Amino acid sequence: MWLTVLLRVLACGTVALAPLEGYLLQVHGQSAKVLPALLIGVWLFSLYRQRRLPAPHPLHLVVALLAVVLLTTSAVHEAEPFTLEYLVRWVPFLVITVVLADVAAREVPVRALLAATVAGAVVAAAGGLLSVAGGSLRATGPLEDPNDLAFFLVAALPLLVALPARGRSRIVLLLLGAVLVAGAAATFSRGGGIALACALVWLIVRRALPVRAVVVTAAVAGVAALVFASAAQAELSRALQEKSHIAGTNADTRMLRWQAASRMLADNPVLGVGPGGFRQEYAAAGHNAEIDEQTPVAHNLFLEVAAELGVPGFALLIAFVAIGFMASERALRRVADRREAVAVQAALIAVLIASIFLSEQYYLPLWSLVAIAVAIERRSQKESRCAFST
Repeated sequence: MWLTVLLRVLACGTVALAPLEGYLLQVHGQSAKVLPALLIGVWLFSLYRQRRLPAPHPLHLVVALLAVVLLTTSAVHEAEPFTLEYLVRWVPFLVITVVLADVAAREVPVRALLAATVAGAVVAAAGGLLSVAGGSLRATGPLEDPNDLAFFLVAALPLLVALPARGRSRIVLLLLGAVLVAGAAATFSRGGGIALACALVWLIVRRALPVRAVVVTAAVAGVAALVFASAAQAELSRALQEKSHIAGTNADTRMLRWQAASRMLADNPVLGVGPGGFRQEYAAAGHNAEIDEQTPVAHNLFLEVAAELGVPGFALLIAFVAIGFMASERALRRVADRREAVAVQAALIAVLIASIFLSEQYYLPLWSLVAIAVAIERRSQKESRCAFST
């Protein structure tokens, strides 16, 4: 019993604290790694105590193959200065995906994980709004880059659909949704806005979200935005001017980096340039267009993974995402309550759309959402077997 409680606390804490990484790093440079490390350790102990292995799933094969590609291309590029650093960043996400998929299918209720994800994002959104109130022109809060904050917020917002909405809890969910929308809007992230719009369309099309709820949430967020705009008109004007200037620069730099990533892939299609290789090779591949940039990213998850891990790594990433969608779709055919599966699908869509404009492979939402989708499928299989046996 105590082991189950501990797994629940650690799993929920891991997903809740993911968007608050910046706050944790202010406490200690390694503090963000404590809960995930504890979760992995307790999970391994639980496997030993129960004398079992995780139930086989195609997810395990894809993760294992992705690990093989990572290790192989890292061995080939071991002499490069950033290879080991970025390999160490990759591996924990592969492990935590397997862990979350297993514990969410057995010990940890899926809805608890979704609620924890939303809770962490709401705190991050509040932190972002406070940073704007404190003088920042764009919401940052717990994360240095406003676009990264928007990524977490738009990934969490669709998950509200899966939470209980009866009586007063419905009002609470609308308020939480308004905070997330306001926080995302305050980042002025265009990619985040497009991602959120696509996720909402998916929820409406799949009949998981009534249009009225979208209108009410937007209205509450709109009123809050009007109040804020009237109270900070000068700051808002400066923020819009800065964003307008940055937008043009971002469009140019993104095109340069996408072209550079494409050249890297074309020159190294089998094993890419290795983890961290984009950072190392960008100046040369980009023809010294941004020679002073110290930590460049491709601003596109898919192109960056393809450039660094080659075609095999890119294919495995696509297979990884496809497993999440297929698992959730199979679950939809078995369960009476469709909200969890559809909400995870919508959140995954938000993650994928946002990742066209951002390099977000080193943040948790992509990995945790696929793991939760697999867990939903496994739980639906158990429920189907129980219903059949009775």
